[in-house]
Amino acid sequence: MMQRDFKSPRLFVDAPLDAGGRVALEREQGHYLGNVLRLGTGDSILVFNGHDGEWRAQIEGRKRPEHLTLTEQTRPQETPCDLHLLFAPLKHARLDYMVQKAVEMGASLLAPTLTQFTQVSRVNTERMRANAIEAAEQCGILNLPGINEPQPLARRLSERDGQRLLIFCDEAAPQCDPLAALGMGAGKTKGLDVLVGPEGGFSEEERALLLRQPRLMRLSLGPRILRADTAAVAALALVQAALGDWRQPRGPDSR
Repeated sequence: MMQRDFKSPRLFVDAPLDAGGRVALEREQGHYLGNVLRLGTGDSILVFNGHDGEWRAQIEGRKRPEHLTLTEQTRPQETPCDLHLLFAPLKHARLDYMVQKAVEMGASLLAPTLTQFTQVSRVNTERMRANAIEAAEQCGILNLPGINEPQPLARRLSERDGQRLLIFCDEAAPQCDPLAALGMGAGKTKGLDVLVGPEGGFSEEERALLLRQPRLMRLSLGPRILRADTAAVAALALVQAALGDWRQPRGPDSR
């Protein structure tokens, strides 16, 4: 079994990875390796692209790191957890935090969802992707989540697969043991969608729309009111513990 290397620097590269391959570094990446990490020709790092596993690569270049040569695969690609996070957009710093933590928690899709009480209507998806990459680089993660453009709640619900379990984090839901509720009510499912609303909560019209959805589970996150970014992390932790890949190790990607 391949062991994880927690000491070597990791870098996301947008290029195919295979033995003996050569990857050109972007100028910012070369600056980061050479000037920030003080690495140069002959030093090695770990690289991944979200598809081809993790590889050890040797730095090449004259005055600064310019290319990488792939030497060996250190880990095969893992099968991602089929876990989608639907969330009301937040302001910059808190959205950055939530994206990073969602990646660490194994979310495979991030879907900004506009609700009646959402305070932010515009979302910088490129910034979301940059935060997702940073989290994956730092935490040894091989998969990057897909990132959707913002959509209104009604449209998001109309387009989702009704066979997936929709876990609706509802502040009005009866309080109970959330792990027990998830364990008892899930059954077999073709994927998990976790919905976290804005700090103003959902309107009565939105709640009524949600309660008409197929494969729906209302979930209370406890007796305290949580900020939206905290609620997202708490919900993902509960779902991963009860239904996700915290219960069993993931295997190599079978594709």
